[in-house]
Amino acid sequence: MAGAETVTEDRYMLVVSHTGRRESLDAAATVVTRLVAAGVTPVLIEDEREDLLSACGPFNGAIRMLDEVDRSQLELVIVLGGDGTILRAAEIVRGSAVPLLGVNLGHVGFLAEAEREDLGETLRRVLLRDYDVEERMTIDVSVLVDSTVVYSSWALNEATIEKASRERMLEVVIEINERPLSSFGCDGVVLSTPTGSTAYAFSGGGPVVWPNIDAILLVPLAAHALFARPLVIAPTSDIAVEVLTRTNGSGVLFCDGRRTWDLPPGARVEARRSETPVRLARLQRGVFTDRLVRKFDLPVTGWRGRAEA
Repeated sequence: MAGAETVTEDRYMLVVSHTGRRESLDAAATVVTRLVAAGVTPVLIEDEREDLLSACGPFNGAIRMLDEVDRSQLELVIVLGGDGTILRAAEIVRGSAVPLLGVNLGHVGFLAEAEREDLGETLRRVLLRDYDVEERMTIDVSVLVDSTVVYSSWALNEATIEKASRERMLEVVIEINERPLSSFGCDGVVLSTPTGSTAYAFSGGGPVVWPNIDAILLVPLAAHALFARPLVIAPTSDIAVEVLTRTNGSGVLFCDGRRTWDLPPGARVEARRSETPVRLARLQRGVFTDRLVRKFDLPVTGWRGRAEA
């Protein structure tokens, strides 16, 4: 079987790991060993250089750094960790078409496609290119102060506008397609993609949205208002959250919990669908319902299904 995996063309795969965990380093060493044996060049990022090279041992000469490789040459990103590591990997290759395949070494790992115990089979299929690729919608986010854009970013899961001080409330007004909708005091507002509907938006009481549905979710957090329900908004909509000048304090923008920007009173956060999706490699061709049941350990005892005629 090993002979069937060996290739002759140049192939490059980026390996991203949670280097703070021994389990992740061991998994990375396994991946690098298998890739090198199959004639595939493993690629590492500079921040993980020392940790991963020490774990990978004698294959140092067969490994390349990301800045040594044209990103268009990358065939796949193999991510070893939880959802946070996958979000970091998506940030690293933002703008390229390379798909990400996550191997869950965390807890829920909703974005991951495989588990640690399946790593051998996962690599076998990766080397054979036996996987599908699906695109996940992302959102572009901009911060304006005095009508000037001072910060731009993006999010795969969500962008959140939150209060900066625990003891203070954030006063905001919501705008949809250039029309005001409602203002209220709150702990924050989550602007989520369908992918992020099982993350922070879910914790805030938002609905779970199937990933094949194009929509943007707006979920207020601990809002002091009668009309403060989660909203499902068309992906063609322009959404804005303004931090009112009467806010006693400031806010903070978080994009996927990784990129932040301070929001003074009067700041405006605009969000819209991005033209750049994130591409995920999928090994399992099951339905999203099965993923929900498996990841959240949902009870389905007693289900019989439709009886055959």
